[in-house]
Parts: sequence; structure tokens; C-alpha cells
Amino acid sequence: MEKSSCIHFCFISCLVLFIVVGSWYRSTNSSLPNSTLQTPWSTSKNRIFSNSKASSVLETQAQTSIDHSAEAPHHPLDPLTVQEINKVRTILSSYEPFSFTFPTIHTVQLDEPDKVKVLKWSKGDALLPRKAQVLALLNGQSHVLTVDLDSSSITSHAINSSSGYPMLSVDDILAASKVPFSNAEFNKSIAARGVPSSDLICLPPSAGWFGPNEEGKRVVKVLCYSKESTPNFYMRPIEGLVMTVDLDTLEVLKFSDTGREIPIPKSTDTDYRYTAQTKEPQMERLNPISIEQPKGPSFRVEDGHIVKWANWVFHLKADHRAGLVISRVMVRDSENGELRDVMYKGFASEFFVPYMDLDESWYFKSYMDAGEYGLGMSALPLVPLNDCPRHSYYMNGIFATPDGNPFVQPNMICLFERYAGDISWRHSEGLLTDFQIREARPKVTLVARMAASVGNYDYIFDWEFQTDGLINVKVGLSGMLMVKGSPYHQAPNQDAMSGPLISENLIGVVHDHFVTFHLDMDIDGANNSFVNVNLVKERSLPGESPRKSYLKAKRKIAKTEKDAQIKLKLYDPSEFHMINPSKKSRLGNPTGYKIVPGGTAASLLDHDDPPQLRSAFTNNQIWVTPYNRSEQWAGGLLTYQSRGDDTLAVWSERDRSIENKDIVLWYTLGFHHIPCQEDFPVMPTVTSGFELKPVNFFESNPILRAAPAFEKDLPVCRSSASS
Repeated sequence: MEKSSCIHFCFISCLVLFIVVGSWYRSTNSSLPNSTLQTPWSTSKNRIFSNSKASSVLETQAQTSIDHSAEAPHHPLDPLTVQEINKVRTILSSYEPFSFTFPTIHTVQLDEPDKVKVLKWSKGDALLPRKAQVLALLNGQSHVLTVDLDSSSITSHAINSSSGYPMLSVDDILAASKVPFSNAEFNKSIAARGVPSSDLICLPPSAGWFGPNEEGKRVVKVLCYSKESTPNFYMRPIEGLVMTVDLDTLEVLKFSDTGREIPIPKSTDTDYRYTAQTKEPQMERLNPISIEQPKGPSFRVEDGHIVKWANWVFHLKADHRAGLVISRVMVRDSENGELRDVMYKGFASEFFVPYMDLDESWYFKSYMDAGEYGLGMSALPLVPLNDCPRHSYYMNGIFATPDGNPFVQPNMICLFERYAGDISWRHSEGLLTDFQIREARPKVTLVARMAASVGNYDYIFDWEFQTDGLINVKVGLSGMLMVKGSPYHQAPNQDAMSGPLISENLIGVVHDHFVTFHLDMDIDGANNSFVNVNLVKERSLPGESPRKSYLKAKRKIAKTEKDAQIKLKLYDPSEFHMINPSKKSRLGNPTGYKIVPGGTAASLLDHDDPPQLRSAFTNNQIWVTPYNRSEQWAGGLLTYQSRGDDTLAVWSERDRSIENKDIVLWYTLGFHHIPCQEDFPVMPTVTSGFELKPVNFFESNPILRAAPAFEKDLPVCRSSASS
């Protein structure tokens, strides 16, 4: 780049960044528009009031709108297009069982082709037959249908295939949220509390399942909040007021009002928006920061979903339930340049969030956010410069409305390169030898990100790819706590409470977060084995060494599923390898990847507790099952009000053979959350994750020959003060 061009580029880049990002200090004359983009069909628990006056100064329109109406699939795993979703609706409309009444559509997604056929398919081949899976509800019954788009026919149709129901639709949420306002008992209670109905927001969290008395009908709990003087209504619960509503008849099945003596917490300091802050932060000013890429990003996206970056190639798509799905992951061999298989498919399969309070208005709060609400359906447009850095690529999701029409969930995934000053590898010599060596390499990674706003909580999912072959999967928790109203202004004896006091009249109830990932690892091919490499302490023999004890790695290959049901133990450590026993390195080691656990909190609930019965997939941190295309959702295909009869734990009890088979690794990332005052009114992000790391997969360090960074390759932005 010519010097004058570089100076011009850097000046404009820095100026634009300064204007857009600004500083930590709030401008008193801000004229930025209120431009929060709402998604009308999101089924998130807090997305149902699109006409709210609460808004933000942050711009969410990341790119020019894309016309998806004429798009066609290019890859067997590409999501359904607008045209295909329209065709599904047409086929269903002419289907005889639905001829009188069209069902409510809860899910329309690609029914993926047989894995063997996908693995054989190459670009340029004829596209494999396209099918759709539909989850629908009609007359209180769950319908699971397969629609053949090529023959315009329905090839399978099951009714009530398991105990649960499909995830809530936006129609369910809207209808249930209106029920309280026509209920006499509710209006009487609200009047007694002195809350105008115009200040109310009511939300219908899922009801869970607590025995036979709650079977045979779809029910939801309805809770209400005051939004007077704040958009953060979550911090103003109307405690003890809960209604159980039949979702199909909209009948109030139960009305509970136990908290009239508990005041509604004040709105003071609850507004988290930038424009609402009246005091400057008590810290040194932070100058704007950005990564400049004068030649543009190093990655490219082909045919809408194939990502190519450095030595990686993978398929990326949005999913209504999982949010983000990574498929056909391949890495280039560092010696011969050939692409090698690493993973067929990876995604967040379920998200279990149990709260630890036994009150009538709290005991049922044990959410399964993926299966009950949908992580993709709860996603809102990512915020450029704040959710995703400059030079990010944005990807939309295309889903179906309850009446079967397609809609676009804009900018729900972003893809970007990250450099945070980390080091890929380094070594220096010179202190004790004649070698004067200073070698280091910067770590640049590629991140695929999605964020879901499931009610009060926000979940950030990152899949980060490194050039050394490592995949780092991270989950960040932010948003608002689910709080409980309290009569206390100052903390009493908290042992009697379900959590600590985090603000006046507000208890942060203790709870957990468990994210179970489906990881269909295909190390150099589909047939793999799972190896427990256990570190065992051994005693030295008398006179053998001054040492008394040492550790030895002992390998055990899992034969069946029960051999691979793993509870992590701090004082009985192991490494867990997925290997290809048929592919060896030059030294004779089987090629493999290992999972490096993080976020190792485990569920402590009793196994006969109803929420734990439904989420028995959290009984272990690691499971391994034979590949089965019908076993993808750890909580079952139909999760809402399920009894736990179709979960990962149930499948694994079959104790099928898993040695040298096409197998799936499951890992549960766990968080225990004891809230604190710093979580009010909005939580700083808490992040944890796990790694998928190559083990004897490469012949040596795959980034040994990576180039260092040189000053001449980088543009430099200098302020006038430093020039």
C-alpha cells in the first residue's frame, strides 16, 4: 500500500470508528437515532412487545438487506430456502388430514440426507433429494411429518410420538400473555397492589413437568412485571402472582396469589441503556480500538454457507433450535495439504436452567431453552462493533411462522477474525547459550458467533478455529437475572433465602446453566473409538529412585456406551480421546482429537426430581453414543412438558457397541450461579467453554512454518498528538 493511501485509509478508518464507537463518556447532545431492529416472529420470552418505546442508540443494521426469495440450495446440508418453505406449506395445505384445519406450525427444518450419502457428495454432483421435517400441533396432538420436496408428498406422519410437545410458537406466547387481563381474580389482585394495567407486562414461561396431573394438556405459567419508569421490567416482579393457563383453550386452570405483602421493587438504577446513564463511569477514559485489515478479511464464504479460512473448511448455518450449526469440518494436513475430516456436525443440543426455589411461583422454573423456545428463534440481530468487530460477515436465518410462511431472522450469525495479542507459539534463547533467538507467532483465529436472548438471559455462542487445528467452543452468559421480590432492604440471615439480596427488595435466586453439545466427531473418517486415558498414581519400588510416587497414563478403549458415561473427577483425572484406530501417524500412534473440559459444574439435583428426570442428559459430563440421525436433541425431539422418556440418558442405557463405529461425543458445559450485587441490573458476561484439540493428528507442530508479523505489513493509525 502506498504511504499516502495508507495515511488516508487509516485516518478515515480511525475517524469513522471514533464517531461510531465514541468513548465511555455519554454525550449530552447525542443525536444518534433510536434504531433497535425488532424481529416480529421471534418466540423469545421477551420478544412479544414489539411496540415498546424502550430503544437503544446502537445501530443493528449490519449489512444491506438480502433478497432470499430466489435463493437455491447448493449443498446437501444447506437450510431450507424461502421457496422450499413455501412449497412445504403448499404440500401441507393439500394434505387430507389437514384439509379442514391447517395445523399450527412449530418447526420447519431440513430433514438432512443420509450421512453416508452426504460424505460421498462433492461439489458439482447433483444435489441430494431435499426433504423437510415439520413439527406441528392440531387439536392438542403433536404431529411429526416428513415432506419430500421433490415428489411433493408426505412420506411419514407420526402423531404423539413421545410424551412432549413442540416448542412454543409466537402465537402461543402472544395468546397466553393476554389471558390475565380478562381474568377477574387477576384484575382484583392487581388493583389491590396499586398497579395500573397499562404498566403491566405478562410473560408465559414454560411449566416443566411435575407428574401425571399435568399431562394431557399443554399448559404454561403466566407471570407479570411492572414496566413503570423502566424497560428493565425483569427487576420489578409482581411476586407470588402466577396463573396456570391451558394453551389450547386459554382457560385459567389455577390462580395463585401469595405475595401481596411483598412490595414491587423500585425502578431506580434498573435502566441499562447507554442513553439512560446520568453519571460518567469512574475509570480512566478508554480510547477507541479496532483491528484494521487493509486487504480485507482472510476468510471467504462460498455459496452462502461454505467457510474457507487458513487451513479450515466447514459448513455454517443458522438453525431455529440450536441457533448455530457447524458441519463437515475439515482441516488441511500440514505436510501434504490434503483436507482431512475432523467433525461431521456440532451444535448446542439443549440448554437446561433449573432455579433453586420451592415456592409456588418458582418451583417450576427449570427451563430447557433450546427445546422449549429455540435458541435460533430467540436470536436478534447482532450489533456491529459491539457484538461483532469490523470486517465481520453476517448470516441470516430463514425459519417458518406458525402459519407456515417463511420469515428472515436477520444478522443472527457473524463471522470474524480475532487477534487479541495472544501468542500461537514462542521460544527465546541467549541467556545460557550462544544462540540469540527470539521467535514468536501471533495467534489469529476465526470466530463464528451467535447470540440468543431467551427471556431475561442472553447467551453468546462462539466456535473459534485456530490454525494449529484446535477448536475452542465458548458460551457466554449475560442479560438479566431472574429475580424474586423480597420484603427486605438489607440482607438478613440469608441461609433461609433462595439466594442473596442483590438490590433493595430483590433476591437473586441460585440457579444452574447446563449446555449439552452434540459433537459428531469424524477423525479421518466416520469410524472412531473413544479412549479414556487415565492418569494413575504409582509408588516407586524400594531403592528405585529418590522419588516416592509418579503418574502413569493408562489407556482404556470404551467397548459400549456405559463405558463412556463419564463423571469428571478432580482427583481421578483423565484425558478423553476420539481416535481413528485405522489411521496411524508415522510413529504408529492413532490419529485423534481430545476434548479438554471446561465449565465442569455438575447437576446436584436428585435423579428422581422431575426437572432432573427430564434433563437426565446432565447426569454425566461426557457420553458417547452410536450415530443415529434421530438422536440429535439431548432432551428429546418433543421437549415441552416431556417426561424424560426420549433423552440422551435413555438412549445411552441401551449400551450399544461404540468401538470402531460411527460415534457421537456429547459434552455438558456447566455453570453454578450464586448471584451477587455486580449482576444488577445487567450481568457482565461470564464465559466458559471446552476445547477440541488434535492428538497425534499432525506429524508435528502444524504451524511451525507460520509467518511472524512484521511492521511493514500493518497500517498504522496515529493521532495528531503522537505525530
